Amino acid sequence: MAAVEKTKQPQHKLTNTPWNDPRAEPYIRIENVTKKFGEFVAVNNVSLNIYRGELFSLLGGSGCGKTTLLRMLAGFETPTSGKIYIDGVDMAGIPPYDRPTNMMFQSYALFPHMTVEQNVAFGLKQDKYPDSEVKQRVSQMLEMVQLSPFSKRKPHQLSGGQRQRVALARSLVKQPKLLLLDEPLGALDKKLREATQFELMNIQDRLGITFIVVTHDQEEAMTLSTRIGVMNVGQIVQIGSPQEIYEYPQNKFVADFIGSVNLFEGQIVEDEPGHVLIRSDEAGGDIYIDHGISSAPGAKAWVAIRPEKIQLTKQDLKEPHNCVKGVVKGIAYMGNLSIYLVQLDSGKQIKVTMPNQVRASEFMIDWDDRVSVTWHANSPVALLS
Repeated sequence: MAAVEKTKQPQHKLTNTPWNDPRAEPYIRIENVTKKFGEFVAVNNVSLNIYRGELFSLLGGSGCGKTTLLRMLAGFETPTSGKIYIDGVDMAGIPPYDRPTNMMFQSYALFPHMTVEQNVAFGLKQDKYPDSEVKQRVSQMLEMVQLSPFSKRKPHQLSGGQRQRVALARSLVKQPKLLLLDEPLGALDKKLREATQFELMNIQDRLGITFIVVTHDQEEAMTLSTRIGVMNVGQIVQIGSPQEIYEYPQNKFVADFIGSVNLFEGQIVEDEPGHVLIRSDEAGGDIYIDHGISSAPGAKAWVAIRPEKIQLTKQDLKEPHNCVKGVVKGIAYMGNLSIYLVQLDSGKQIKVTMPNQVRASEFMIDWDDRVSVTWHANSPVALLS
């Protein structure tokens, strides 16, 4: 998996954290929801609370159930079992057009024969809003998404990013309480996608509408979200803020799926409230971590260490733990940083990323250099599954 650059995470404007307040009422409650298509279980007993004003992302690979869950929220699919509540109202039997939601589809689904303003106005006209209100709302929405000069153009005359903003304006013009977005930036190139992520966040912050985004893109979820629900084979395997998901994965799947990680298998030697010591033949040494995991000595465990949390030096260091030896087998120069592939003496190959802080130095590490590989005690995470 490609590394997730944490520096790209802006600070979301939702300053409080209602999910940490037991008195806070969730805006959306998904309770033990399962969806089957014949014998295939697409969503498996999912429970989830989402709070008003959140930009919540459902993140996972193809076929994990995230879009099916979104479609059940919209009313396009019916749960096989379980309940969905929006603003305290049970959604059972309520059709999509009567729900306080709108959905922005991956394809944008713009009408090619209509102008930008006609596309945005379509839902309002269908609901027979007065012409004066239609005109006012469309004008305000086009101004918000910076498309006022393009109001008379048709979709084929717009760029991909502009079409995305038309679809967003059309989804928001009816002022839904909840906007559901299915891979909203998937059709955009990388540079435009990055710029549009921030536009999407700014619009959501200004309107205060709850957004739920489905995406397979880790970096997109990390950038946009107040919280992320990571999905795998129909289940949510971890929920947390982008920082929590990245820094404290709860299992091997999340550690490996989010960003880039080095995983070492080992056995627990000591497990105390303040630390755990894991002996790893894969690493070629003992790994000391400054948190406990409540498991018995001798139990199998895995250690996850992000590439940017590892240091390399040509000095022959002698440390009792968190220090192993290896040989550099590959270097990728990326400008601001370099990626090193290091073959440990144990035989395992790991990835290390280090910033290029100086242009040249006698201490620079090159191909085939023998190196000491070290990390701080608070850098790894111990996992039991």
